[in-house]
Amino acid sequence: MAAENGSLGSSTLAPSRVVYCRPVAGLSAPTRPVLFHFLHRGVSLNACPLSTPNRPRCPIAGARYHPAPVPAPSVRNVALVAHVDHGKTTLVDAILGATGVFAKHQVRVDRVMDSNDQERERGITILAKAASVEWKGVRINLVDTPGHADFGGEVERALEMVDGILLLVDAAEGPMPQTRYVLSKALARDLPAVVVINKVERHDARVDEIADEVYQLFFDLDAGERHIEFPFVSTVAREGRAVAGVGVPASDADLSALMDAIVATIPAPVGDPDAPLQAIVTNLDASDYLGRLAIGRVVNGTLRAGEKVALCHDLEGEPPILRRLTQLMAFSGLERIETEARAAGDLFVIAGFPEVEIGDTLADPDDPVPLPRLKVDEPVLRMTFGVNSSPLSGKDGTLLTSRQIRERLEREVRGNVSIRIGPTTSPDVIEVSGRGELQLAVLIETMRREGFELQVSRPEVIIRAIDGRPHEPVERAVIDVPNEHVGTVTQAVAPRKGKVTDLRPGDTGRTIVTVVAPARGLLGLRSLLMTTTRGTALVHQHHDGWQPWAGDLPGRIGGAMIADRSGPATGFALENLQKRGEIFVTPPELVYEGMIVGEASRPEEMVVNPTKGKELTNIRTHNHDEAIKLTPPRTPTLETAIEWIAEDELVEVTPNAIRIRKRQLTDQDRRMARKGK
Repeated sequence: MAAENGSLGSSTLAPSRVVYCRPVAGLSAPTRPVLFHFLHRGVSLNACPLSTPNRPRCPIAGARYHPAPVPAPSVRNVALVAHVDHGKTTLVDAILGATGVFAKHQVRVDRVMDSNDQERERGITILAKAASVEWKGVRINLVDTPGHADFGGEVERALEMVDGILLLVDAAEGPMPQTRYVLSKALARDLPAVVVINKVERHDARVDEIADEVYQLFFDLDAGERHIEFPFVSTVAREGRAVAGVGVPASDADLSALMDAIVATIPAPVGDPDAPLQAIVTNLDASDYLGRLAIGRVVNGTLRAGEKVALCHDLEGEPPILRRLTQLMAFSGLERIETEARAAGDLFVIAGFPEVEIGDTLADPDDPVPLPRLKVDEPVLRMTFGVNSSPLSGKDGTLLTSRQIRERLEREVRGNVSIRIGPTTSPDVIEVSGRGELQLAVLIETMRREGFELQVSRPEVIIRAIDGRPHEPVERAVIDVPNEHVGTVTQAVAPRKGKVTDLRPGDTGRTIVTVVAPARGLLGLRSLLMTTTRGTALVHQHHDGWQPWAGDLPGRIGGAMIADRSGPATGFALENLQKRGEIFVTPPELVYEGMIVGEASRPEEMVVNPTKGKELTNIRTHNHDEAIKLTPPRTPTLETAIEWIAEDELVEVTPNAIRIRKRQLTDQDRRMARKGK
């Protein structure tokens, strides 16, 4: 080990000396310098006792010698995080407009960062996306993240790219489940926050109370003193107005207060542009012309177009892949523009590595050292994806085989670190695990729109063994309902082993009910409350830990109406069946044996004939001349179908239809399956 004179000499320890060292990604603060104290004899401030002439290293695992912090004062990397529908994407639109990203002649589109079809249809953000704006000579890289707990993997990846967050809170609703979840992740990464109270113009805004609730949230999450000293900014995002502190912006205000708070509060990224290259890949994209694109952040060194870099997968024994960057791009507004270099602390987009995956490291080819791979929370739900084996298979879609389904899911796993896939006992069926119902439903809907046909099972929770006992995931649900439906909520969650932990006033005439229950107990709760409250309930859920297995839970109330033959459904048959329950189909929709055409009013299953026609006679009576009157059917959506089905049922998904069926289509096969249990 080299010291000032090349040798340590005596083993006598000298007083503590300070060496600037930089922990790599994966530690608590991957982009900030930390002071480590070493008790080595003869250590100078410019040398680490375990350093080598080519590459100085620290004796602390995961740290690298850094002679001095090198900030990039003209750059800020910031993520917008909040609960769903609190206005993140709208605020991004306002920032883009205020900083001149939109040309005067350009047609403005609301929610411009939500470019995915399902994002616009569902009104939520699903994918984390980046944009860049200029403010008073500082380039601010903005990352818009999902606000739904099911897409927490996107949030965690986004936090790897930034040095601080804008924590957005609704002025009426206050901190909600996803607010707590995202803030806890940000605090774990030592990221400072600017708290933005949005929608302060609402008549039911509780700005002062919300500020107190935000402080309480920080205290509940054991935030340190440095993190609690955050600035407040009050905004009306849809009008592009902001004011520093807690209040209502003036009618002629702009977003200057917010932009100034970002520059003053969020630290500049720290790194050494002259050090050996290390860059982390946090997201993937694709281009028809360039192929696979990698998006990420330069941690150390400088990424230059046309130079060779080493791609490290961080797999034991796997050598790095050496290749030349074919194209290097930077974010500019909503566009990606070609650039010659990206220095430490900046975001990048590269082409030229078809093998790249999320979590990979781009490193110096002469000394490739990978960064620790990105870690996200483990999945809590799983379900199966299989080949569509119904009699109507192949009529709608073009992608039908198990090979095509498996290849598509493998591509999804490479680009979505919170999804897992695994084998089952059948070669035609694949197990898929994720963070929640909505995340899995979005994946299924995406595949459906791509032309896939498949059949999926009911989600089930993933059980963990903790201290030798089975534990199941617990979820916290925040339910916003009209006052008259509070009793409906408590009646719905009681048999599901749920506990009401909080009741507080919401908007005028509404109450916010907080419930903690096993995750499997909340499956189907959303659709049940939407029915029982006539569509007035708002339900938000997020993972809240693990608890011992709570025992069996009751199933759905009504039994299935199962078709006993194939053919077109008739109005005559459905008119008679609707007297015995709710119908899922309309005439002349094609049905098949084993397909579920409705839910009976009783818990027993019913085998029915939905294709029966009216008998033709030459006798005319008043009853024969009556017109058929059908109640509008309860057409299942993908989410409601997945929640509704039982263990022995499947949802058939095609580009044009959502159908519910039994695993065994014939009555005889179902009887044999029940006997075999």
